[in-house]
Amino acid sequence: MTVLAIDLGTTNSACAVWRGSEVKVIPNRIGELLTPSVIGVDQDGDILVGQAAKQRLITHPEQTVSVFKRLMGTSHRIEIGSLKLSAPELSSLVLKSLKEDAEQFLGEPVTEAVISVPAYFNDNQRHATKRAGEMAGLEVRRIINEPTAAAMAYGLHEQKEGLFVIVDLGGGTLDVTLLEFFEGVMQVHASAGDNYLGGEDFVNEMVEAALKSTGCDRTLLTRNERHKLHMKMETAKRRIGGEPQQLTFTVAGEEQALTVDGEWFNQLVLPLLLRVQKPIENAIRDAGISVQEVDEVILVGGSTRLAAVRSAVGKLFRRLPATTIDPDFAIVRGAAVQAGLIEKDAALDDLVLTDVCPFTLGIQAVEFVESRYVEVFCPIIERNTTVPVSRVERFGTVQDSQTEITVKIFQGESRNLSKNVLLGSLDVKVPANKAHEESIDVRFSYDMNGILDVDVVVNSTGKRYNRVIKNSPMDLSEEEFRKSLDRLSRLKFHPRDQEVNRVLLARAERLYESLLGDDRKNVGDIIAAFEGALSTQDEIIIAKARKVMARRIEEFDLEEWH
Repeated sequence: MTVLAIDLGTTNSACAVWRGSEVKVIPNRIGELLTPSVIGVDQDGDILVGQAAKQRLITHPEQTVSVFKRLMGTSHRIEIGSLKLSAPELSSLVLKSLKEDAEQFLGEPVTEAVISVPAYFNDNQRHATKRAGEMAGLEVRRIINEPTAAAMAYGLHEQKEGLFVIVDLGGGTLDVTLLEFFEGVMQVHASAGDNYLGGEDFVNEMVEAALKSTGCDRTLLTRNERHKLHMKMETAKRRIGGEPQQLTFTVAGEEQALTVDGEWFNQLVLPLLLRVQKPIENAIRDAGISVQEVDEVILVGGSTRLAAVRSAVGKLFRRLPATTIDPDFAIVRGAAVQAGLIEKDAALDDLVLTDVCPFTLGIQAVEFVESRYVEVFCPIIERNTTVPVSRVERFGTVQDSQTEITVKIFQGESRNLSKNVLLGSLDVKVPANKAHEESIDVRFSYDMNGILDVDVVVNSTGKRYNRVIKNSPMDLSEEEFRKSLDRLSRLKFHPRDQEVNRVLLARAERLYESLLGDDRKNVGDIIAAFEGALSTQDEIIIAKARKVMARRIEEFDLEEWH
């Protein structure tokens, strides 16, 4: 049995397996360890996944989509060419691509997986992720929190004991987990985070500041111009800290100029850095410790490479954070450890993991306030409770002759129900009686996968009602799920054996659009030469031409965005 570990990221995804007492990160079909979480449709209607799709974000923005992880758990559908797909459907295409890469690499079928999610993903988002895995043909054995996975990679890698804080800042989400590692036990004490804070937000702030500083109206940007500006700012972000950068970009056909340096960037992202600090402080407070008690701070996620982020975290803890594992692969490496545990690998027999429920779970209740009943959120399982956990609370009727109680299940932290996430409901029949004479016991049981089991008992009759919250209000019904599978099965995919050629051509086409004069002509000649080699259908000729083309277009591509 092989269980595939998958880090399904906002900007990039990766997969790995546990093999021979170690983690093996799996290369994709073009030999890279990271697969961009980008989906595109080409001129023939074929689906493109990964680098080939990412290169077309600039040249074919209407036929390409990215950053859809942020829409997980919603009913929003995204237009891509002539298709309208949900975030789980788009994610399933990324997962399917990773699954195929793993099968090619391992030489065997892969049907089971561990998939990582942000610790602060709510129940709807977790179920959407699980659905995406099922659409890709995978049985999702475990949903694991990203910082917990990163901690597993670190704990196994360093074999240290103590109290650790994991700060995971990726492309689209921030997660913070405080855990303790001792005698082979990894115990999570607290988690916190922000599902709408990541590297993309730093780039978006740079884009908005660039437009504001040059007096440009953002509404005048074409979609193509917006993507090009975003690409330039992504490259500039990665180069912050060096010499000042002179950037040019186009708005409504007119060229604009801007100087970008470290001071400009640090002032610009200060509000975002304050948002980074807040979940860290929340996790420490929930765990009931001080920053002095933390033995080490570990940074994971590509966005923690930013000096401004490292400095902000370092100042909070008064020490330099640890970065001994490549931040891009810490999560997938830890997820592979979890996969090894599921496979019952002997090398992992001594490792025990505990986790926490990152959100408070409860129901709608009513309280009598100033001569009237007020609907409020009543917690049953508090956030950062160690899981698996089972808790019960008693509730009663509030009206004479009441025959039904609707148990509405929520997830969140606010007393105000409208600010929390509705997970589902359960209608419970009770005997007609005087107000407060009938009561029910509501038991919540929450497991390591984030699956909530709700068990309700009518105390006067002993009748039981049960609901396992697997299908959130935003989730698909079984019929909708089957229709989605049928729709996805009819999609055509670009042949994997031509993927490396497609990526090179897409990258060259992006360069051709961005260049002028002799440079543009030279790139055009490179494209024509490679297309000529492809037309021969001779693999030896194509391989030689591909090597030449890759070397030559590297001379023209000055952006680190690719």
